[in-house]
Amino acid sequence: MGEKLLVGGRQPVLEALRAGTEISRLFLQKGTHGNVVDEILRLARQSGIPVELKDRQTLERLAPAHNHQGVLAETVAFGYTPFHRLLEQQDDRPAFLLVLDHLQDPHNLGALIRTAYAAGCQGLVIAERRAAQVTAAVVRTACGATLHLPVARVVNVARCLEECREAGWWIYGADMAGETLYTAADYRGNTVLVLGSEGKGLSRLIKEKCDLLLRVPMKGQLASLNVSVAGALLLYEVLRQREERL
Repeated sequence: MGEKLLVGGRQPVLEALRAGTEISRLFLQKGTHGNVVDEILRLARQSGIPVELKDRQTLERLAPAHNHQGVLAETVAFGYTPFHRLLEQQDDRPAFLLVLDHLQDPHNLGALIRTAYAAGCQGLVIAERRAAQVTAAVVRTACGATLHLPVARVVNVARCLEECREAGWWIYGADMAGETLYTAADYRGNTVLVLGSEGKGLSRLIKEKCDLLLRVPMKGQLASLNVSVAGALLLYEVLRQREERL
């Protein structure tokens, strides 16, 4: 079954129920009510999920880092997708993956999962070690997108990119010193976007695996954008070009 994972917040819990996530039990704060809570309870009854009423202090002890909004769901650990399944996906659309080179901040990971899913990305890849993993904080930040977007973990990010190239995909890395403006690249074929870690960006080896390094224009004194903001710009440029093609 794996370790238990607590998902807090009304909308994340509702999305988990709607997606059929395996939930062992729900914790509901006494006196909590509202339309979303009513729907959560309806779906829990429909799925035979036990609901335990708790006072606020108990919920905060169970999940001190959550803004739980009076609702917690206890689920099994997040289920990662094997990387080979992302390579083998059968879809009429050109492939579109987001690869993260040792991203550290869980909130950035959650934000990127949410944006990638909204932009039509078909999967996301993270490093198995020395990188943020999918935790309850990530699930909450992603606002339900972790339930729909496949996430794979790999031991070697560089090797993962080599496999994408062998499969005929183009690899684009985001880099402040990139030679190509991000709007000038052509993303209409099988595409892999690669984002680096906060502060360090892409490692030297990962840069070498990219077909193009992309830059986002910057004005003023700031050195770079937050990685989740830069990622959103690139992800939506891919979507824009593909929508224009239709």
